[in-house]
Amino acid sequence: MLSIINNFIAGEYVEGSRGNLFDKFSPIDGSLVCKVHESSRDDIDAAVAAARRGQAEWAAMAPAQRAAVLHRVADGIDRRAEDFVAAECRDTGKPHSLASHLDIPRGAANFRIFADLVGNVPTESFMTSTPGRDGALNYAVRVPKGVVGVISPWNLPFLLMTWKVGPALACGNAVIVKPSEETPTTTTMLGEVMNEAGVPKGVFNVVHGFGPDSAGEFLTTHPGVDAITFTGETRTGAAIMKACADGIRDVSFELGGKNPAIVFADCDIDKAIDGTVRSVFSNCGQVCLATERVYVERPIFEEFVARLAERAKALRIGIPSDDATAMGPLISKEHQAKVLGYYELAVQEGANVVCGGGIPQIGEAYREGSWVEPTIWTGVDHSHRIMREEVFGPCCAIMPFDSEEEVIALANDTEYGLACSIWTENLSRGHRVAARIDCGLTWVNCWFLRDLRTPFGGSKMSGIGREGGVHSLEFYTELRNVCVQL
Repeated sequence: MLSIINNFIAGEYVEGSRGNLFDKFSPIDGSLVCKVHESSRDDIDAAVAAARRGQAEWAAMAPAQRAAVLHRVADGIDRRAEDFVAAECRDTGKPHSLASHLDIPRGAANFRIFADLVGNVPTESFMTSTPGRDGALNYAVRVPKGVVGVISPWNLPFLLMTWKVGPALACGNAVIVKPSEETPTTTTMLGEVMNEAGVPKGVFNVVHGFGPDSAGEFLTTHPGVDAITFTGETRTGAAIMKACADGIRDVSFELGGKNPAIVFADCDIDKAIDGTVRSVFSNCGQVCLATERVYVERPIFEEFVARLAERAKALRIGIPSDDATAMGPLISKEHQAKVLGYYELAVQEGANVVCGGGIPQIGEAYREGSWVEPTIWTGVDHSHRIMREEVFGPCCAIMPFDSEEEVIALANDTEYGLACSIWTENLSRGHRVAARIDCGLTWVNCWFLRDLRTPFGGSKMSGIGREGGVHSLEFYTELRNVCVQL
């Protein structure tokens, strides 16, 4: 029997008020996975009303009480981890090994870490001395924003949704989540866990649909939503920002990227190859922090290209349940067409295809899936679109460089500024170059190593604001000053 995905509003699973359903297809074989209720403007109104009622009860609880509830949410995710993994893989096509070791455990960790953080971050206080008076005590208190709209992407659906929902709830807000139409399942499943953990009705809501003239637009333009947090394409972020300007509502965006890796000749080349394989091909390249531009110092350029290509050709492409699978399909046929379009464009622009560039032979049963080959190009320069536009697939272009100054200029020659990886055994060089890269997050001799207490976000066209640690508290709360004359 085909499953139907409902909205989750005020602690109940409910159909869309207009009865409109849309299809969700498998990226693995193109089969119909489920049908999803699309939210109308009336459904968003209902979710906002439920959120405003629930938020008042939730915010009135002591932080320690909220923390205890959120720990129960995390425990509930752990108990149902296999169900969440299966659903995430069914929606995305990613390997079970990736979902079970990263996506779902990080989802649980996002609730635990922020539940504990809220009660341990102090605010400012000052003793004010005024001539002729006894002075005054000034101190700051944090209050929740209210109702937060959460728009989460399809590449790491559960991880990135909980990255926003965890701190938002820990701070006393209610949320209305619109997951991507490509990945509706795990966010919807979380409603059951919320109910079991004792989260008040209306504090966590899920609405489904698309962007313009659908759930996304209705949510971002609703006057009862106090802030919006979004991860996705830069042009979508710009549209949301325009919508939020009406009402002067806060936004936090993690947007696109065209992330560089810089490989110096003094690097540990084995580590650099291992790290670059991960940063280019993990999750089929569908990671905001993934590497699409690789700059290699000329003395090791040929060796690096040959070894990276060898590793790319050896990647096992397959279905999620196969333990040997290293790379699954792209999220959809539409995204496959986009990525293959860039593969064709690279050739038209004169790039040398070192490996890949097409559709792999997976088997007749998976012919309708969204598969592409891991791909590497050389012979490119910064006039080529594949060096300037985000592909969001398992591919990279590799260029040689001759000096530190040259590669810093190349790395910064982009409208984006999300992440960078630097590979060098020279500690001074690592610090020196990292400080000059125009991006929000730079790794030295590693990739995707995250401490959730640190600031996370992009520069330039890669986003606005920071989340993580105290920076999440700054977004999901308002600071108020209290002045008491003594």
